[in-house]
Amino acid sequence: MIVTITLNAALGVSYQARHVTWDTPNEVSGVRHWAAGRGVAVARVLHMFGHEVVAAGLAGGAAGERIRDDLSRRGIPTEFTWIGHESRRLLEVRDVAAGRTLSFTEPGPYITTEELGRFAADYRRLLSGATAVVLCGSLPAGMPAEIYGTLATYAAEAGVPAILDAGGPELGFGAARRPALVIPASEVPDPGALVAGGAGAVALLSDHVVHAITAEGQWQAKLPGVAGAPWPRHALVAGLVPGVLLGWSWPDRLRHAVALGASATEAVEATGTAGLAGTAGTGEISGAVVAGEADELDIVAYERLIGRVRIDPPGG
Repeated sequence: MIVTITLNAALGVSYQARHVTWDTPNEVSGVRHWAAGRGVAVARVLHMFGHEVVAAGLAGGAAGERIRDDLSRRGIPTEFTWIGHESRRLLEVRDVAAGRTLSFTEPGPYITTEELGRFAADYRRLLSGATAVVLCGSLPAGMPAEIYGTLATYAAEAGVPAILDAGGPELGFGAARRPALVIPASEVPDPGALVAGGAGAVALLSDHVVHAITAEGQWQAKLPGVAGAPWPRHALVAGLVPGVLLGWSWPDRLRHAVALGASATEAVEATGTAGLAGTAGTGEISGAVVAGEADELDIVAYERLIGRVRIDPPGG
């Protein structure tokens, strides 16, 4: 069982209007709600690929209920620790006539010391049956930057490999606790130092390239001739998880991740989705929205693309 942790889960809300004008009421022709947050999106992709996964983290209020209900409807078990404040919402408004999208992000809820303690107990319980844990996304208010370091330590003590996808100071705290894989969400001056400091490996994600740095060597994976929309970050992260579990070679891990990310982009484009999908490689909000708008992968595209992925150096 793979456990994904989303400490700052969100409810995605999409409004579609024929034409958006300021200072006047705008009629909405379509409304959509979905569970959002990068860890939630990673859980969804893993589930679609047949992995046994549980989505956990922090959620609260009516938004939290909708998050839990949406995942349950998709067949994904949840083990969220309940909090007193409302989970945040990600709002996007699409102007169909102009082909543009306006997005708003609410601040995360404040987490009390008591809630953090309950979550820690729930997390350690989940580790007893986990084969891997994925820690990813931003932190809500009141959450110490050291939290990912603590969660990675608990995982190591339980013998569970941890995949850490984070940025800022929380990345440094987590990477020092020997996770199996670190995926920086922000620029890192010296990624090799994270490996020297104890991380099993580092994966750097960009719009159309995945770069792996390990103690044994480095590899870069891309699809020659592929441009267009960036590959969704959550799909790339999910694509790297099976290799940690099954001990795949790094070239095979990268092939799977790149083909998965590219096929997710093709699924978005096939449904005609716009808006935040165009920036899906850059942050948590866009990754969550893409997952809500095109909650599927193009498996045919995945099978077609995986053989085209180029690994440098050749042969790994």
